[in-house]
Amino acid sequence: MYWESYSHQQIKEIVRDALKQNLDYRERPVLGLPASYLDTEVFYNDAPFLKDAPFLSALIANPNHIGCHTLNESEAAFTGTHKIEKELIDLCAQQIFEGGYEHFDGYVASGGTEANIQAIWILKRYYEVEFNAKPEEIGVIYSEDAHYSMPKACKLLSLKSYVSKVEEDNRRVTKASIEQRVADAREAGVKHFVVIMNMSTTMFGSVDDIDEITGWLDALEVDYKVHVDGAFGGYIYPFATKSMAYTFQNPKINSFTLDGHKMLQSPYGTGVYLTRKDFMEYALTEEANYVKGKDYTLIGSRSGANAIAVWMIMRTYGSDGWKAKIQQLLSKTSKLCGNLDERGIEYFRNPEMNIVTIKSKYVSPELAHKYMLVPDAHDINVKWWKIVVMDHVRHGVIDSFLMDLDAERMVAK
Repeated sequence: MYWESYSHQQIKEIVRDALKQNLDYRERPVLGLPASYLDTEVFYNDAPFLKDAPFLSALIANPNHIGCHTLNESEAAFTGTHKIEKELIDLCAQQIFEGGYEHFDGYVASGGTEANIQAIWILKRYYEVEFNAKPEEIGVIYSEDAHYSMPKACKLLSLKSYVSKVEEDNRRVTKASIEQRVADAREAGVKHFVVIMNMSTTMFGSVDDIDEITGWLDALEVDYKVHVDGAFGGYIYPFATKSMAYTFQNPKINSFTLDGHKMLQSPYGTGVYLTRKDFMEYALTEEANYVKGKDYTLIGSRSGANAIAVWMIMRTYGSDGWKAKIQQLLSKTSKLCGNLDERGIEYFRNPEMNIVTIKSKYVSPELAHKYMLVPDAHDINVKWWKIVVMDHVRHGVIDSFLMDLDAERMVAK
């Protein structure tokens, strides 16, 4: 896992050169494209600060990244910034997820939700094309801790969900529930499965034991493909673990979702979808005849500036700098957990993640509101409160929370 860090000057020059390779509406006689640069009365392009602001320069240039640039030739008007997105996909697939020198496909989506829907859509089409399967013959298995984009995808794609149970205290998927869900699905006529593995659940930061679960499925002789939801964990878990289970070295895994606007602190609209070669074709929209290279994505037209933002962050830190940042966050999280242990407070935390979820009996709603802790459910009795240790969570804020927690417990006694 290695990629080089670039200086701010290098990043400016690369983005500037990429924008020069793109179409400039001011210099070319453009009649056929429906897009343009941003409105100059509002977003004026001669602001002095733009020369030192590559992301803002890209926003104003407004490149359209429709299509999949790792797959084939895309719109010629924006080839310069398309190359940056392609490099970003290669960095994520080959370096973060240990894809080596293999080639992968992917694109920068509007977020993790879209990337997860894209993954399930592609695997649905795979089974329809290769096995002549009907929608009712394809089932989607995911745990009760999985993100709500899974049931959303199933409703959109007319697929049946099969939700496995997890153990309350350790959030592990249970073998009995997997076996029961497979039996239920087969009884309903399901022959093929899309299996979602969580590389950090949203509420708990729990990571499914992929080797254990796929072992159960293999023993049941299930025909399945695995998609990994790493929307939260994708930019932290691979840098904290030595396990290779959640990489492209694992032949069970077909695709990954990452989400830049979480750990990477990139703008919203920076989800990343990655898949093995030869699968993106199942999402081809043949009817997109006027689009060069056609379209393979749910979103269609999308901002090239968002891809540049993610690339800029990764290139600013480099792999060594990013590992150091992650270790700082994990160290801060461990310190919080040590303080909770001293107080005998029950919580869940994956030691390779920065999420700490405390049992609700230890935290009053008032204290949770003060520190904006997130409940496991807003409309029913709260069982857990979540803390996410990000850059803005300073040691002083943690200490203040612990002092307030102690004060509440003293009053309770």
